[in-house]
Order: sequence, then structure tokens, then C-alpha cells
Amino acid sequence: MRPKKHETTDANDLFRARLDQIINMKHELVQLAGKLDWEWLDGEIAPLYSDKGRPGIKTRFVIGLLLLKHIFALSDEEVCERWVYDPYFQYFTGEEFFQHAFPHERSDLSHWRKRLGDKLELLLAESLRVAHEAGALRTNDLKRVTVDTTVQPKAITFPTDAKLLHAAIKGLNRLARRHGVQLRQSYLRIAKRAAMMAGRYAHAKQFNRHRRQLRLLRTRLGRIIRDIRRNIGGKADLEAVFEWPLTRANQIRSQQQRQRGWKLYSFHAPEVECIGKGKASAPYEFGVKASIVTTNARAPGGQFVLHAKALPGNPYDGHTLGAVIEATERLTGREIERAYVDKGYRGHDTANPRRVFISGQKRGVFGVIKRELRRRSAIEAVIGHMKTDGHLGRCYLKGRAGDAANAVLTAVGYNLRLILAWLRVLLCLILTALTQAFTTRSVLKSAC
Repeated sequence: MRPKKHETTDANDLFRARLDQIINMKHELVQLAGKLDWEWLDGEIAPLYSDKGRPGIKTRFVIGLLLLKHIFALSDEEVCERWVYDPYFQYFTGEEFFQHAFPHERSDLSHWRKRLGDKLELLLAESLRVAHEAGALRTNDLKRVTVDTTVQPKAITFPTDAKLLHAAIKGLNRLARRHGVQLRQSYLRIAKRAAMMAGRYAHAKQFNRHRRQLRLLRTRLGRIIRDIRRNIGGKADLEAVFEWPLTRANQIRSQQQRQRGWKLYSFHAPEVECIGKGKASAPYEFGVKASIVTTNARAPGGQFVLHAKALPGNPYDGHTLGAVIEATERLTGREIERAYVDKGYRGHDTANPRRVFISGQKRGVFGVIKRELRRRSAIEAVIGHMKTDGHLGRCYLKGRAGDAANAVLTAVGYNLRLILAWLRVLLCLILTALTQAFTTRSVLKSAC
């Protein structure tokens, strides 16, 4: 059911402190809250509500928490904890009086991320609108863009065979206890020691002993799989619960280190893919590929992210360029005249291939294209900031839906950080101009 409409009052309360009386109303976070179109966002999200049930949480409260989480790179728990003692956070989420306790549950953020789904792109579009309104982003900056891909790593450990086998044994035991399936033996202590010794033997280059421990782990995992199947035989409800976990355990038990084809790299996150980037420090990264589109030239407020999307299945970069450019034009409402990409996009299938310029190609009059291709390297700095200052460097959200939401929200948080810095600079310039004006006026008065 739709939440009750928030109504602000100008009345004072004897026992509560009004936020606008205890905070600096010129603070950049307060200015940003005033520039965001909360009513438009509420109207776009309104179809997601049901017509029945109790009133839901206010849209501004949840959306504001999601934005604050990705602006300041906080976890769900941290943003809820900071909201309690930070009056600027409370004002940003639409509170009128200072609150001494968090009014909702932390899990509401997870439910809202699932509910919003594709609607999260509205937040990215709103961040670009606010940047344009504040003067940090110009319309001409949207004509020429830079497109690149990166890896959004998942929150998993490095997938060695011993770790995967041990994780499968622990996962099946945990699921069996939860559903009351009695196993003849859990093998938890044996598996823990075997996984530990396998790592030690591999580090010492004693590979015969290492393989012996792997055989032990595979044997124990196979016994647990057969034991569970015997116990759930003929029970349709339990068979449905254990079908996918047993499939994953069988895959982990059967797969080899250098086999061709699909492999499972995590028991709890089967969507993880192995992506080779050719880096000396990390030749392979485990997560999902993500596409990032930024402005080619630096806008007054910085280099803004125009589009971000997770690309499951590890597709070839060139095959994704057409859809990415089309989505960016739909999001910004502006036709892209030129797109600058790296050599990984050779063989792309865009609608207008003459407007796509690949680094290394010999084109251009008086070096114009060459100079703009050199600007393409600035997107690596943007991706670096999104990983270090945001959540792109490690995705803790569950499933492919979590990967998609994390990529978009990280881009929104990056844009809003640029806007906050722009508003902070504008405030300093205004204060400097006022100070100089008053100083000049006082000097003239004293001279007279």
C-alpha cells in the first residue's frame, strides 16, 4: 500500500529539535536534497506498490538511504547506524525533527533493491539532471562519450579446488540441519583438516600429498551427496529444496582444474564468472563484467558516468557496444555523435560504425581524433574511483540482480560525489565574493 504523504509543518515542538534549526542549511548535502526531485521519483515508483496492506515506507526515506550508502561507500548496517547520529542524513531522507532511533529494519534496503530492479536507472538519470541544473554538466558534454568495460569482483574467496570442496561439504551440512535431514556422518572436522593440509602441501610444492587430500575431500563429498539422496527419496518437498544445491555439489566434485567449458567458482554464488584481464597482479578476476560510459571531455564538475550496466555471461565487448550506446541515448535524451573505445571493441556491430573511434587507429585531421582518443584513458581513473571510493571493487549483493543493482548505484554515488564537490566549490566562491565585496565597501567608507 502507498505510504502516507509526508507533510512538513512550520510549528515548533517543545520536546523535539527541528533539523533546520540545528544544521547548516548551506551544507552541500542539504543543497543536494533540495535539488533532487523527490516527487517525480515517488511518482515513477508508485506502480510498484500494492493496493492492499498496511502503508509502506516513505519513498524518500529508502531512496535517500540508498543514495547515502553509495555516496559515502557504506554498508547497509553502517548507513543505518550513521543515520541515527547524523542530522544531515536524517534531513536528506526527509525527516523534520531529530530522531533518536532508526524507525525501520535494515533488511528493508535489501527488499527495496529487489523491488526497484530496472527502476534504479531513474536514479542515474536524476543525478545527471541535477548535475546539469547545477551547472556541473553541460548539454554539449553528452555528444561525445567514452565506453569501456571492467570487472566487478564478487565477495568470494579465491576458488581453489580444496576450498570449493570444503565449502560444498559445509553448505550441504548446513542445509541438512535446517531441514531436519539426519546424516550418518558430517565429515566437517575431516574436511576442515584436509582443506588446510591441501593448502600447505600446495604451498610446499608437495603435489602428490596435495592430490591425496583432494581425493579425500571428493570422496567425503560424494558420500554426503548419496546420503542426502537416500534420506530425501520420495519426499517431493525436500527433493525440490535440495535439487539445486546437490547439482552444484556434483559440479564441484566432478570438475577439474584445467577442464574446458563452464565451471563453478563459488558454492554460494554460482553466478560468478572467471574473466581474464591480462594484468600482471591479477591475471584472472572472479565476478561479472560491467560496462561504463562517461563523458569524453571533462565537464565543469568532472567526468560524469552516463550509463553503467552489468554484463553477465562475459560477452565480447564489441557485441555489447550497440546496446550500450542505445541505452545511453535513451537515458540522457541526447544523440551520441562520437564514441571512443579501446581495441577490445574491434568488430563491433553498432548502427553507425563511422562514429566509433578505436584507440590506435590512424585517423583524424590535425590530430583532433588522436587528442580525443588520449582522453579515453581518463575513464580508467573514473573506474578506479568507482572501485576505491564506491562499491564497484567488491559486490556484496546476492545474485545477478545484486550485480546489476550494485553497478548502477555505484555510478549514481560517483555522480553525486562530483555534484557535492561542485556545490562545495560554488559555496566557497560565493562566500569569497561576498567577503571581497564587504571588504571593498569598508575600505571605501574609511577612505571617505
